[in-house]
Amino acid sequence: MPVFLTLNIVIMRPTLFLKYSVLLLATASLAACGSDSPDAAAGGRGGPGGGRGRGGPEITPVEIAVVERVTMANTSLVTGLLEPIRTVSVNAQLGGALLEVRAEEGTRVRAGQLLAQVDARELEAQVRAAEAALTFADATAKRSAELFEKQIVTAAENERDQSALASARATVSQLRTRLEFARIESPIDGVVTARFVQSGDIVSANTRLFTVSDLSTLVVRLPVSELEVSQLRTGATVDLSVDALAGAKFPGRIRRIFPTADSLTRLVPVEVAITGNSTSVLRPGYTVRATLSLDTKNDALVVPTRAVLGASGARSVFVIRDGLAERRAVRVGADVDGRLEVFAGLNSGDTVIVAGNSLVREGGQVRIVDPLAPDAPSRAADATAVPDTEAAIRAPSADSARLARVTQ
Repeated sequence: MPVFLTLNIVIMRPTLFLKYSVLLLATASLAACGSDSPDAAAGGRGGPGGGRGRGGPEITPVEIAVVERVTMANTSLVTGLLEPIRTVSVNAQLGGALLEVRAEEGTRVRAGQLLAQVDARELEAQVRAAEAALTFADATAKRSAELFEKQIVTAAENERDQSALASARATVSQLRTRLEFARIESPIDGVVTARFVQSGDIVSANTRLFTVSDLSTLVVRLPVSELEVSQLRTGATVDLSVDALAGAKFPGRIRRIFPTADSLTRLVPVEVAITGNSTSVLRPGYTVRATLSLDTKNDALVVPTRAVLGASGARSVFVIRDGLAERRAVRVGADVDGRLEVFAGLNSGDTVIVAGNSLVREGGQVRIVDPLAPDAPSRAADATAVPDTEAAIRAPSADSARLARVTQ
């Protein structure tokens, strides 16, 4: 066997022999580099300077906030529907055929403006007949009075003629009033919000023809808890947001607070009015969310809502102490603009975790990072000395490239 190898080496060309020798030496060098001691490997990845190595503890990046005392306004969010301040149903007072209808939904009308006309030709004839009878009764009563003064007729005959005159006048007045009912007029200034008839329809007395609404002022009736209504005052400003207008904000004022609460829900209606130019873009029926300002509390201890974990009755937060996460049970109030009032469990100045708290464990190490900070990765790398794994991966590739160049 040694003779066979010697023959192979002898018959090789000098240049080929040199290439194989260099290749064997380079392979041996790489093997020596990869066989570092376990202690060195541990120091490079999981040693004291590592962030998440196999041998070192895991460090969780988190965002923090400081517990502070502020002036906190207690508010209540209530939902309701916009309504016109006044809506009137226009009904027919006289039966007959509708000769014309002059208004439809969206028509702006003034008080006394003609909306529709009922056919009243028969009634007009009755009025003319009654007026003729009134003329005759008037002449008869005058003649009877003259004769009574001359004692030609008796007092009873004179009274009969005077009574006939009064009856004729009443008949004419009644028929004229009914004739006026043939004109369907708007009772208020406003907008026609509903029309229920068309020209040519036969209507009877009390048939609903139109709905006219006063849109100069819009109101929303809010059901408020009996525990909160005592903190509201007539004339107070209310912030309103409208879902149909992408949450646009409008100012409103409490117009009135109803004197009684609903016997079933124990809620008290509170009417909020919106006036001015705001009504031009709002429509009855829009959903409105009202933020009612209740009491204001000074020196309230607050914490961001997202810092609090757990369900009601088991709320807790993570507090950072000496670089470690410590879980604390807390008792908090209602959410007000993304903040919770703390009643127990925290002190002013405590540092709580607001992001990354779902990944933190009791006693775990944390690394504080700025929210959305562009230079946070560089600072994080400096703070924890996380090994450059990409450089470690690229190193063998560079050695292989040098080896390839040598062998060529």
